[in-house]
Amino acid sequence: MGQSTREIERKYAAPAADDMSWLSALAGVNSAASLIDRGIQDLDAVYYDTTDLRLARSSATLRHRTGGTDAGWHLKLPLAGDSREEIRCPPADEVPEELRELVLSRTRGAPLRPVVRIRTTRSVRELADAEGGVLAEICMDTVRADSLIEGGGHAVWTEMEVELSEGGDPALLDDVEKVLRENGVDRASAPSKLARALTETAPAGYTDREPRTEAVRGSAGEHVSRYLVAQVRALVDLDPAVRRGTPDSVHRMRVACRRLRAALRVHRSVLDRETVDPLRGELRWLAGELGAERDHEVLAERLDTGVRELPDELVLGPVAARLRAWDVAGADTARHRTLDALASARYLALLERLGELSDRPPLRAKAARKPKKMMAKALVKEFERLRQRMDRALALPAGPDRDAALHQARKAAKRLRYAAETAGPALGKPARRLGRRVKAVQKVCGDHHDSAVARDALRRLAVAAHAAGEPGFTWGLLHGQERATAHAREQELPEIWRRASKARLRKALR
Repeated sequence: MGQSTREIERKYAAPAADDMSWLSALAGVNSAASLIDRGIQDLDAVYYDTTDLRLARSSATLRHRTGGTDAGWHLKLPLAGDSREEIRCPPADEVPEELRELVLSRTRGAPLRPVVRIRTTRSVRELADAEGGVLAEICMDTVRADSLIEGGGHAVWTEMEVELSEGGDPALLDDVEKVLRENGVDRASAPSKLARALTETAPAGYTDREPRTEAVRGSAGEHVSRYLVAQVRALVDLDPAVRRGTPDSVHRMRVACRRLRAALRVHRSVLDRETVDPLRGELRWLAGELGAERDHEVLAERLDTGVRELPDELVLGPVAARLRAWDVAGADTARHRTLDALASARYLALLERLGELSDRPPLRAKAARKPKKMMAKALVKEFERLRQRMDRALALPAGPDRDAALHQARKAAKRLRYAAETAGPALGKPARRLGRRVKAVQKVCGDHHDSAVARDALRRLAVAAHAAGEPGFTWGLLHGQERATAHAREQELPEIWRRASKARLRKALR
């Protein structure tokens, strides 16, 4: 597996060649800092992308570089702010298969090819503290970019790069930037060398994509489209993290699927149903495949916590060992299910359709209308659907039927909450207030459902323990605690639902 590091850097326009005052000023960023000259490096990198530059469009870069201290393949994926994750693999003639998989959500299977060559002469200085620890690396780069697209040109420029040392305080970059600005050095206009190279060396008339369909400014369609694009981007960005097993990534990708499904259903008045209804089905499939791993993770944590919180004298038999064996087997099965889904042709086809959804949202004529009235109407409709499900669930006696009905109400509450998120920019405070109230309902229903799932798992564990001649006392005790938890949630729910539903929603959303 490739080596992963977190990179935090900022790029600046080159200072005037005859003015080096900024160098001495930088040493003042830290009271005991000094600048250490580390000499010159010659770097040669070939950047790879699809013909229509799908990596560049999603702020990712893939290159093969020679020279410097980190020659080889580098994949950079965007994180929040100035951060990026960089995954490195050793030098090789072809793009490593690991990196091909990690960019699949962006390339959607399109072939990778060389698109630009960037050669850099780099002057390196390190900003070090009193003990010699490196705080940041400051590089002056003279860059030559040559397009590898037929008919492309070349460009030459100079820029400066400031990269924070691993584990450094990001606030240092703000201090450095303040000094640079005081000395007339501003941020670079392009976010990366590749972005500038592609802009300045592209063949005349070259376009990297089909024109995107734009909704009417300020319309309901614009609000919905913007939300859809954000959720598609979240799903695409999370794909590499899920493949690498990054904590919480499966959960977040599953949530992106659910948010997309909710938006496609709730806002069918502005979207073409023949296009989005099949897409909802495919998102449901993907969320289900991801759900196996996420649900096992949640259940395992719940059961483990239950065992650890018991007094030692109430844990009879090899309870912890049996629970670990169950967890390992279940986690391995669920993990393979996730990876199989991401490797499937069905997932690849879904990614292609999501790309089309972002670029050309299937808007109906109603999408050109003002958003407030249409979104308020959609929220009212979803709220009434939740009310019907909740009233039915609360009218049932305790037992499996009520458990199932509350689970359906929970899903309706989640869909309404996501719809309120979409409507937030248009409706403001009423939508946000609705979202908070519904989240409380969803949370109680969720804990009730998790308790039902835990009771089923505990029963199966107890049966296996009994068959092996082990005591079943602890499993039964945990089962009883989960029954008590479910009962408490059932007692709590009517009042929480009353608070969520007491306001006159139609009036609040006018």
